[in-house]
Amino acid sequence: MSIYRVLDPATGELVREYPTDSDAAVIAAVTRAHGTFRNWSRVTAVADRAALIRRVAELHTERRDELAATIVREMGKPLDDALGEIDFSAAIYEYYADNAVAFLADEDVPLLGGTGSAVIQRRPLGVLLGIMPWNFPAYQVARFAGPNLAAGNTIVLKHAPQCPASAALLENLFRDAGFPEGAYVNVYATNEQIEQIIADPRVQGVSLTGSERAGAAVAEIAGRHLKKVVLELGGSDPFIVLSSDDLDATVEAAALARLDNTGQACNAGKRIIVHQDVYDEFLARFTARILSAPPAPLSSLAAAEHLEEQVAAAVAGGATLHTAESRSGAWYPPGVLTGATDFAEELFGPVAIVFRATDEDDAVTIANDTTYGLGSYVFTTDPTQARRVADRLETGMVFINGVGAEGPELPFGGVKRSGFGRELGRYGIEEFINRKLVRTVA
Repeated sequence: MSIYRVLDPATGELVREYPTDSDAAVIAAVTRAHGTFRNWSRVTAVADRAALIRRVAELHTERRDELAATIVREMGKPLDDALGEIDFSAAIYEYYADNAVAFLADEDVPLLGGTGSAVIQRRPLGVLLGIMPWNFPAYQVARFAGPNLAAGNTIVLKHAPQCPASAALLENLFRDAGFPEGAYVNVYATNEQIEQIIADPRVQGVSLTGSERAGAAVAEIAGRHLKKVVLELGGSDPFIVLSSDDLDATVEAAALARLDNTGQACNAGKRIIVHQDVYDEFLARFTARILSAPPAPLSSLAAAEHLEEQVAAAVAGGATLHTAESRSGAWYPPGVLTGATDFAEELFGPVAIVFRATDEDDAVTIANDTTYGLGSYVFTTDPTQARRVADRLETGMVFINGVGAEGPELPFGGVKRSGFGRELGRYGIEEFINRKLVRTVA
């Protein structure tokens, strides 16, 4: 049985299997990507590559329904969320189409002395390997492929085993946009073959979005072969409520932060930390809102079973679970955990953990009490307090008094065991380029 297959989590139906690539096919994919880099990327102008990226954006819009339906079938994402994912992906490609020329322009370096000039040229590195997750099959690819193809790198992409149909659609989309064969190559590779790709001297870097365990394994292999790595890993993001002049709106924001993509987002608000002055009222409204959420399947039966085990462990450790139903296959009911004293694991699903904080310092202490450091949310009516707390949080991102405020122009990434490097914005296109110094003396 192939590891690449579409298994509809809503029904348990096996839709289709895709054959895993042979070793020879994987090597051939790297060869095509390397040949295209040498013969195409180095001779095309940035503006020409940006035009191709713009066409990718257009094709995402033209094929929106097909791409979204495929995501729903592969990993159970609600249809509206899937459509929104495709729209955001198109916006990312459009952003890099609009800005690649400016981002990659040569930069003069003022000299402290002497004659002549110094220039920093931004040039592509070569073949890059992308290892993508299942929870955002199109968006995660856009964050990686958009800036790096615009920069002139070529891509070998290994998608999640449960998203082979999305992988095939995206490869065809890049081809139809006008990219030459080898600029974007999909592989249905095993973990052992991925290690071989990273070790290949023609591959210059690897970007992974996934679990902490997968990130550690890839970083170890890449380090052994001296390859640049960008890792976007898990998160146990705090959602801090210190005060509110509209508690219903704050509750709704917390619910949206927790339930996005059925709670299967690395930067979802997972640990809700509430000041004691508003805790009781917030908890009552928040619990009612979470439990009223419509049911939806998680990405797989295994994902639902793992979440069930984590929740059981929290309850065994003294927490109380508030929920209206029990798991049925991959369908996991929304729930709220209270009374947990030492639980900072990442819960990937529609379950929130709510903590009571005695004051601002206590809230920050609870928020930072995790090995992760991806995103965070701060809600308060005091702007000075908001900035003060934001400065103290050990995370790569802080969102004040709002959720869903991400954008193509804003860098995305974390610290600690949430990974390193940044995607999106100008920082995303800077990760895999050669900042080449050209110093002319006379």
